[in-house]
Amino acid sequence: MSNRRKPRTRNTYRTQFLPSPAWRARHARWFRTQSRLGCPLRCAGCDLPATEHQLELHHVTYSGVQFASGSWRAFEHHSDLVPLHPYCHGMLHQIIEHDRVLAHHRGRRAASAIALNILRRKFSHVQETA
Repeated sequence: MSNRRKPRTRNTYRTQFLPSPAWRARHARWFRTQSRLGCPLRCAGCDLPATEHQLELHHVTYSGVQFASGSWRAFEHHSDLVPLHPYCHGMLHQIIEHDRVLAHHRGRRAASAIALNILRRKFSHVQETA
């Protein structure tokens, strides 16, 4: 098991699923649900307010991502997607990929939660010193 990102050329999740109609529809549904629940949009990493177009969704687990009968399906639970600014999203992945324990010895859900807490601490420290 590895939580490291595969190179783009060998990663069907990044090259096929993310541009798929299934993911675009699931992505839009996540934001509609947030709006319907009255939840303000904020980056889970830096906690700054944002718009739908300023945020990406991080998959806490890929269990809802399926390829069946020649097409992609997006059955992620709402809580399995975390909104992040692109910079924060990249930082989250860097934290996971550069930590041997998170990259190889934790499940994706646990690795994401730990990395997100590290990222939040980093941003809170920056805000305290500013």
